[in-house]
Amino acid sequence: MEKGAISRDDVLKTMEEYDELGGPEFLKLYGFRAARKFLILYEGKEYDSKAIAAVAHRYQHGRPLTWDELSGGVGHAVDWLKREGFQIGVSRSPKWTRDELILACDVVARNGWQGLSASDARIGELSEFLQLLAAYPPEERAAEYRNRNGAAYKTLNIASFHPDYQGAPTNGGRLDREVLQDFLERPVEMALAAELLRAGLRSGDLQPASFEDDGIDDEASAPEGRVLYRRHRTRERNKALRAKKITAVLKKGGILACEVCDFDFGAFYGERGQGYIECHHVIPLHEAGEGTTKLADLSLICSNCHRMIHRRAPWPTPPELRAMLLRAQARTEQQTLPRR
Repeated sequence: MEKGAISRDDVLKTMEEYDELGGPEFLKLYGFRAARKFLILYEGKEYDSKAIAAVAHRYQHGRPLTWDELSGGVGHAVDWLKREGFQIGVSRSPKWTRDELILACDVVARNGWQGLSASDARIGELSEFLQLLAAYPPEERAAEYRNRNGAAYKTLNIASFHPDYQGAPTNGGRLDREVLQDFLERPVEMALAAELLRAGLRSGDLQPASFEDDGIDDEASAPEGRVLYRRHRTRERNKALRAKKITAVLKKGGILACEVCDFDFGAFYGERGQGYIECHHVIPLHEAGEGTTKLADLSLICSNCHRMIHRRAPWPTPPELRAMLLRAQARTEQQTLPRR
């Protein structure tokens, strides 16, 4: 029999048993721990999703699944339960994203690096922006997701990591420290990033944050946040601007080679590579702000060099990256010279 073929009736009968025994006794009886994230929300009650799905399995298959036979997250128990029409919620709000922390850290910075109370109007505004940002889909948000209390507590976390803070640090995370450090090292740039986020969220011009694949990975980390980075990449991929830049370079007698490492796709790949080069917007959106893009703001570079520029902030210009490359090549050549 197919593992996982449970019905809505199987789930409802299991929830009745859960109610009769009580949550702790039910979990103990079947060897499960309390759900760390996903809960079934049904008629005003909450049920441990993984345990319910596993025990419901016995009605059609003769035995419940054990805790290690079933994943409690998206892709297993949660998908089964959603398929049968159950509403799934989370037991606690997910971790803060860089975009969210940029907004929160800017509020703390404008308050003299002091945390704010939940009753402060600025916290109310921050909470509203966090809801608009929509860094997580609805099913992954707890009931208190980014409410005033949560937003206020995060400002206290951030403030406690400031070098001038005299008390004991709170329970903030590594990313809290990283974003704070970005604000201390590049205050004007990060303040502009926060303002661009707020303006874009107010107007609806910026797409909500998303964890879907949009060309951003953990290594690149998008120091200015995923939302602004996505907007920056959209500008870079503007086909009309790229075509104008290429035409301007060719009219001047140039070739389509990387401005950093001189790589020529046409020379290397032949006909398949002819006319191909990536277009890089030299000034990041979070530094330049919105405005008309000039051809002088664009550079033609290869995929590898483009990746190296975007890898972490502050982004080097193509000439700066070329200087790094030449220094690295010189060191390599020096190391390979025969010793006398």
